[in-house]
Amino acid sequence: MNNSSMFTADRGTHLKIVVVSLICATIVAGIGIASRASAPNGRMEAGVITVGKPVTASSTAETSIR
Repeated sequence: MNNSSMFTADRGTHLKIVVVSLICATIVAGIGIASRASAPNGRMEAGVITVGKPVTASSTAETSIR
């Protein structure tokens, strides 16, 4: 059988492709789970950023960018 094309490949070739794909997906998922960031106290907390007063910047009296 000619296994050089996806259309003419036999059942065994398709099974090998599916198995290799599942193994690769499992490896990628495992690396992603293992490399996630963790906080020392076990909780992830975001810092609060407060907004200050609005500032007007201009080079002339007629043009201003807000």
